[in-house]
Amino acid sequence: QVQLVESGGGLVQAGGSLRLSCAASGRTFTGYIMGWFRQAPGKEREFVAAITWNGGSTYYKDSVRGRFTISKDNAENTMYLQMNSLKPEDTAVFYCARSSRPYAGVFTTQRGQYNYWGQGTQVTVSS
Repeated sequence: QVQLVESGGGLVQAGGSLRLSCAASGRTFTGYIMGWFRQAPGKEREFVAAITWNGGSTYYKDSVRGRFTISKDNAENTMYLQMNSLKPEDTAVFYCARSSRPYAGVFTTQRGQYNYWGQGTQVTVSS
């Protein structure tokens, strides 16, 4: 069984930074995509960023590119999302997820293409 556990959320002022962590355990992750999604109140869950399990390739939602950095520590089986220059519109529950299919050269941003999810961590950015 796959287990994903997020941590690192909290309350921060606009312009501040947070680093989210996603600890992975269980079935193999090698070759798969790991992603971060977020869901704001009343909105659909949306893609934020993704990384291949070996950390060699990354992909970002346009609105976070340059502010957020996704990374992995393979020795610790942990994925991170460093979030800088946070804005009130970044307020959401952030989830980490593993893709349902191995990476084949193209990143998927569709929620339905990820089949393992963490429980989420709340990020609140005050203005």
